[in-house]
Amino acid sequence: MSTDDRLRLAAERFARIHAEDPGHRAATYHDTLVSWVERLEPRASQVVLLAAHCQHLRRYETPRASFPDDAAGYRRWRAAAARRHAEDAGVVLREVGYGDDVVARVADLLTKKGLRSDPEAQLLEDAVCLTFLELELEAFAAKHPVEKVVDILKKTWAKMTPRGHEAAHKLAHGLPMKLTTLIAEATG
Repeated sequence: MSTDDRLRLAAERFARIHAEDPGHRAATYHDTLVSWVERLEPRASQVVLLAAHCQHLRRYETPRASFPDDAAGYRRWRAAAARRHAEDAGVVLREVGYGDDVVARVADLLTKKGLRSDPEAQLLEDAVCLTFLELELEAFAAKHPVEKVVDILKKTWAKMTPRGHEAAHKLAHGLPMKLTTLIAEATG
C-alpha cells in the first residue's frame, strides 16, 4: 500500500470515529484543522496530517466536568485527554499498517512534546489555534465575560508563530465585528 493510500485509509477511519461524536462537532473540527495545516504548510508531512485528523479523537469520552473546575484541573484534563487521543490514534494507525515510529511521532504531536522547539508541533498548534478562532471563539465569547475572552485570546496568541498570527489577522477580517474587536484588543 502506498503512503498516500495509507494516509487516506487512516483519515477515513478517523472520520468514521468522528461521526460517532454525540455532539456532532468532531467531523467539522477535524476537517477545519486539516485544512489549516494544509493552508499553513502545503507540503506538511504525513505525520502532521495524521495528527490533525485525530487531534481530539473521541474527546467526548474524557469530559471536562470529570476534573476540578480550576486551572490545575483544566491542565490535568487536557493532559489526560491528549494521552487518550494518542492511545486511540495508535490503535487505528497500527491497524492501517503504520509502524511504531509513526505512531510515536503522532503521539508526540498530540501530546505537544517539544512544542516550542519542534516545527511540526508548532505547525499543528498554529492550526489548532486558528481552528479555535474560526469555529469556537464565537460560542466561547457568548458564554464568558469579555475579560476572560481577552485573556484566552492573549494565551492563544502567545502559543502561535508569526505565520499563525498572520493567518489569524486575515481570518479575523471575516469574523463578526465583536470578535474582531476582541482579537484586536487581545493582540494589540
